[in-house]
Amino acid sequence: MTGEGIGFGKAILFNEHFVVYGVPAIVSAIGKYTIAKVEPINKSGWNLNDNRKATPKYKEDKIEQQKDSINRILKKMNIDLSKKGIEITLDGNLYCASGIGASAASCVAIARALSDHYDLNLSDEEINEIAYEGERGYHGTPSGIDNTASTFGGLIWFEKGENNVIEKIVPPNPIEIVMGDTGKVADTTAAVAGVRARKEKNPEKYKEIFDRADNIAYLAKDAIQDEDFKELGKLMNENHKLLQQIEVSSRELDFMVKLARDQGALGAKLTGGGLGGNIIALTPSRDLQDDVANAIEKEGFQTLKTVIGASRQG
Repeated sequence: MTGEGIGFGKAILFNEHFVVYGVPAIVSAIGKYTIAKVEPINKSGWNLNDNRKATPKYKEDKIEQQKDSINRILKKMNIDLSKKGIEITLDGNLYCASGIGASAASCVAIARALSDHYDLNLSDEEINEIAYEGERGYHGTPSGIDNTASTFGGLIWFEKGENNVIEKIVPPNPIEIVMGDTGKVADTTAAVAGVRARKEKNPEKYKEIFDRADNIAYLAKDAIQDEDFKELGKLMNENHKLLQQIEVSSRELDFMVKLARDQGALGAKLTGGGLGGNIIALTPSRDLQDDVANAIEKEGFQTLKTVIGASRQG
């Protein structure tokens, strides 16, 4: 029997990196997804067919992390492949790049496909835990925010802690955004380690930045629910400035952020691990979304036009 599962891509709206230290973050699933299929094969172990479209070198650079991730998922699920193996096939319309939750989407999709294949009937909560274990193969100690958005969909308030706080945020209407891809594959583990080292070196400077990031999350939550896009954009711009101060932005990210703002985006910032990967621009109308996307594409970058806050993505 073939098992099948889906995992959504994501965009972090506020507080990537800060979230690792318990600062609240806001994340949205996006309407692009990865699909995993699991089929039995007549030998032990597992094979992988990765048919996902990707940024050049993305899949090659991540292959060892991907193997580790799949082995962690299988171990967490107590799946024994010593007698009868499986073939895993990855597909879907989520383009693999840094910053859009490609690894989390694949972990969620694989966990769901395995649950389906072995008739385990796992809940979303259980899938999320398994996907988090898979994410450890890619990110060492991930915050858990990516797999949470990928599993549950929608717009989520997330606080990392002993027990993670996960709350749905429901805006009155879905909000158009543009994501722009630098084409650079980022190493999230290295980015997170860099922040940690600098934070330990400059505790006072970093405390000030982190306190402001915490404050921004609460203001942004209100702005989303009030559909105050001007305020939301201002907060995104400020959040980007804080991410620059903790040194996780890059020349390409800053260039694209400025380009989006110059084109009329109400706010723009890096999204995800930084040091490459994607930006996110707030463009709350189809026309503005098109204008910003066209300007970014003219500079030779790839874009993704999507919405945040849809109750069920896809």
